Amino acid sequence: MSDRARSGPQPYWNPYVAGIGLGLVLLAAFVLVGRGLGASGGASAVIAGVLDAVAPEHARSREWLAGYLTGGGSPFKEWLVFEGLGVFAGALLSGLLAHRFALIVEKGPRVSTRARLLTAFAGGALMAIGAAFARGCTSGQALTGGALLNLGSWAFMMMVFAGAYAVAHFLRWEWR
Repeated sequence: MSDRARSGPQPYWNPYVAGIGLGLVLLAAFVLVGRGLGASGGASAVIAGVLDAVAPEHARSREWLAGYLTGGGSPFKEWLVFEGLGVFAGALLSGLLAHRFALIVEKGPRVSTRARLLTAFAGGALMAIGAAFARGCTSGQALTGGALLNLGSWAFMMMVFAGAYAVAHFLRWEWR
């Protein structure tokens, strides 16, 4: 076993360095692919592809899915599908290299694992519904929209931070 593996997990990156790195990845996406970053488009493309395989008439009758099914190409070849796979693979590789990979459930001391998983699922479902209504996700809105200086994206992110700050006081009991 190497000295690095015995020394435990590597420290987290400096958030400013990580932010600059994320900005460079976003710039590279614009330059190399001509598109920004986001996650909900990839999930929608996968949903469209699976639904098209199971119930093609239903999938093609849904306006929000039909765009992924026209043009003759497979929705699984959508740019954001590959981006999502790359994010997953990159996060896994990063966790393995930094000795920070573990299958655990992060939760407060007075919260059961079941309650944590249920609230995480409910929160994820609400985010997915919100992304569908908004026609985009928070990452695409904040990163891509913010980089393009869209006023709506900046207003959205200010409200996300304001909402998180307002709710944090009421949820702090989970971590005490």
